Amino acid sequence: MADIRGNLVFVLHAHLPYVRHPEHDIFLEENWFFEGLIETYLPLLAMFDRLKRDGVRFRITMTLSPTLVSMMEDPLLMGRFEKRLSLLRELSEREAVRTRGTEFEGVARFYRDHLEFLERVYREDLERNLPRAFRRHMESGSLEGITCGATHGFLPFLQEVPGSAEAQVRVGVSTFRRVFGRAPQGIWLPECAYYEGLDRILRKEGLRFFFMEAHGLLYADPRPPAGVYAPLVTPSGVWAFGRDPESSRQVWSAKEGYPGDFAYRDFYRDIGYDLDYDYVRPYLHTDGPRGMTGLKYHRITGPTDQKEV
Repeated sequence: MADIRGNLVFVLHAHLPYVRHPEHDIFLEENWFFEGLIETYLPLLAMFDRLKRDGVRFRITMTLSPTLVSMMEDPLLMGRFEKRLSLLRELSEREAVRTRGTEFEGVARFYRDHLEFLERVYREDLERNLPRAFRRHMESGSLEGITCGATHGFLPFLQEVPGSAEAQVRVGVSTFRRVFGRAPQGIWLPECAYYEGLDRILRKEGLRFFFMEAHGLLYADPRPPAGVYAPLVTPSGVWAFGRDPESSRQVWSAKEGYPGDFAYRDFYRDIGYDLDYDYVRPYLHTDGPRGMTGLKYHRITGPTDQKEV
């Protein structure tokens, strides 16, 4: 019988566009960053720490894009984030009282407990320093951190402007080295987009491997016998890994993947739209109109407003 064993590589791509507006007390798009911290990056670091405490050995690869890391380092943004987190925790405490004895009581208590936990993780466990926490897991060997283009620019387009693609890669590498004290070995190409000759730029900046879209491998000449399920080496010696489209859809597609499963909360059904405006207004990250609070009490049970709790 043929040996069909292989290796599975988990790669998380962490990126957000750079949004920082000191000229405004509240700027709506900054909430993208705050949502990412609350919903993804703080829980992820808490899980890493929990696995370490429990003696569970793990290995994972993760992009930390220059724009995302720069925002995590920024005192203004992180100060605003801490205020936002405290405000949402206050709202969750009020909601735990308001919903007592109703069908929403369980999910409201979940938010209260979860936000209290995240506030404690951020202030005490991480000491308000996320880049240092990621660096600690890199130094332990559990996390393989990789970089991305400086602004996540689409490199095949940028090659038309001499030096632009090179600058994107160079700044991505230098930012990673400055923040984490080591040179990245790999890069997640923005939008997984490759063009012929890009591997030479990557090699010049000391990168050993990159991740690209599936068709970049599937239509290579000669066609790789293993498709996206094995890396290829480019003429410059840099390794190319293809993203598996089927497993990727399982992660992000609301129609084919788990984000559309009924077990998950509906992102767009938020109490910022459901409850009395005067009640939720102090907790909205806007300068007037309704918006998201982050507290979502309903499942993904169809395209209409009729949702299950």
